[in-house]
Order: sequence, then structure tokens, then C-alpha cells
Amino acid sequence: MKALALFSGGLDSMLAIKLISSQGIEVKALNINIGFGGTSDKSELMTKRAAMAGASFEMIDVRNAYLQEVLFNPQYGYGKHFNPCIDCHAFMFKTALSMLKDENASFIITGEVVGQRPMSQRNDAMAKVKKLALDEEDLILRPMCAKNLPLTKPEREGWVDREKLENISGRSRKRQLELAAKFGFEDFESPGGGCLLTLESFSNKIKDFIKFDKNMQVNDAQLLKYGRHLRLPNGSKMIVGRNELENQFLKELKTQKYEELKLFDLIGAYSLVDENINPQDLELALSIALTYAKTQNNTKYKIGFKDKIFQSMAFEDKNKIQEYFIN
Repeated sequence: MKALALFSGGLDSMLAIKLISSQGIEVKALNINIGFGGTSDKSELMTKRAAMAGASFEMIDVRNAYLQEVLFNPQYGYGKHFNPCIDCHAFMFKTALSMLKDENASFIITGEVVGQRPMSQRNDAMAKVKKLALDEEDLILRPMCAKNLPLTKPEREGWVDREKLENISGRSRKRQLELAAKFGFEDFESPGGGCLLTLESFSNKIKDFIKFDKNMQVNDAQLLKYGRHLRLPNGSKMIVGRNELENQFLKELKTQKYEELKLFDLIGAYSLVDENINPQDLELALSIALTYAKTQNNTKYKIGFKDKIFQSMAFEDKNKIQEYFIN
């Protein structure tokens, strides 16, 4: 017997795996990468945590499909910000269910707990997820709260011993911490969600992007994670790196929609602007780029855009730039 687990790297998903792997069932942990789970690659850490719980690990890249099928047209709408939680969960389950045959697995598990999250982990929300995911055979099992839910096929068929599953509900973490101590889990993600779509600042960046460009691609979405994002007076977009690591990410993620502002011999932040930026916004962008470089006041510097070289001066006061930030 084999199960596929939706795996976030958090304690609940580790415990769910342990409850199943302890029954002699092979488990493969899947991290469904929708593209909005944070700004760092945690695959190595997740592999380690999955192994601690008794599972192998694989990251599944569904970023393009998620943009096309879920983010901008969720059947059950959004949460407080740009988070289509019910549709998102259903999409992840549907992805995992479609993998069962190729993985020679029989059912899906998840670390969800009834009542833990207000939008996606209510009883009625779980029913909507089941419907959207096309789980007609009752193959989705939630080991952490199974005793609070109707029997699933793995329980009915005797693949899983229901008596060895949990009946946790609500937002208290007491039982989870007891189980963590029992199983010797010390390294696990803090319970904070981690989805950028639930953050107002990130949601505003998405809303601003689609106001000017309806065709968001995977790299467009990834670019939103890094740097200072500015919307200039005439509608042009500018992105300025905040540190050396972000500068590198921006370079790697640059698309044909953007052009670099070249600082030549100056030391400063990596800056991108719209490829078709208008002249007025370009003039402002040149000054902003120099403001985030090592420059002196009242001094003009060379700065490049495409095949042209301009002379420009940095702002003396960075606060002048604040009004252009997308926040």
C-alpha cells in the first residue's frame, strides 16, 4: 500500500505522514509548487523533514497551470486578499489524485485539521474542495482529524486503521506538540501559512500588475517576490533590488518585458524598467536607479538604457521615491 501526501514541511503534514507510515504504508511527500510559497528554495530542508516522518519527497512544479486555471478565476472567490484558498487546495488535491496511477499509490493524505484555518479548513470548505478536486471515490484522508470526519475509502477498505488516527479540531496546537514530542520531531516549520497570496503587500503587487498587463507569466509572478516595485507617474513599472541576493534573482528572472538600467562602473542596486517605458518615466527611473547607487549629491553620472547612454543625477532625498512604491 502506498499513499501520496500533500506536504508543506510544517508540523501537521509531518505528523500526518508519520501516522500513516507508522502503519506500514509507504508514503511519498509531494510539495505542490504553485509559485507563491515564499522567496527561498526549501526543497533540501523538506526532503529532510519528509524523511524524518518516514516518506520520500518530490517537488511538483505546477506554477504555469496554477496561473492559467486558478489564480485569476477561482470558483469560490478569494479570502481577505488575493488568496483563492478553496480552489487552491482543490487544485493541489486534483494534481495529486492525477498522479496516483503513475505512482502506483492508492490514496492521498494531508495534514489539514478541521477548524484550524478560517477559509479552507471548515467542514463546508472541505466538501467544496472534495467536489472541485473530483474526489468521487473518497480517496482524500486527513489523519490529523479523521475521527471528526466521515469515513474515507482507505478506512472503509481497511487500508488504514482509523483507531490510530487523530480527532484534532480547532486552532490549539497542544495535541500536535504532544505528538511531536512523542515522535521526536524538533525541526519543523512554524504554523504561519507562508503563502504570499495572503499578504496585503504582495496582493497589491498582483493587482497592480494585472491592471497594466493581463498576461502574467511564471517569471512575472516570481519577479513580484523580489525588490522594490514602483509604478511611475505615466504607468511604467520599475523594480529595484534591495540587496545582492535580490539583484541576482532579478537578473535570472528578467523577461523580455523589462530592460536593465546599466550603472557601468557605479556600485548600486540592479534595476529593471518596462521595455517600452515612456520618456518622462525613463527620466525619473534614471534618477531613482542612481539614488540606490553609491553616488554623490549634485553630480551627474552616466547610466544606460538599451543602446543609449544618459546623464542623470540622483535624488538627494530618498523619501521622494516613496510615493511611487506599490504597497
